Amino acid sequence: MRIDRKKLVIAMMDRDINANQLAELTGLSRATISGIRCGKSCAKDTLVRICKALKLDAEEIIE
Repeated sequence: MRIDRKKLVIAMMDRDINANQLAELTGLSRATISGIRCGKSCAKDTLVRICKALKLDAEEIIE
């Protein structure tokens, strides 16, 4: 699955969360978060973790 980079960054900014904090909240590595922010695709489980941490529905941030 591919997360829309701009929507992800905006959601992070809205919640005042940086990449390190998102990695900590999701249990993912910072490298994974960085890759997603750079446009790499991710597994559905990763998407679910990010959405849960940012309190979003998947439809709000997928491309």
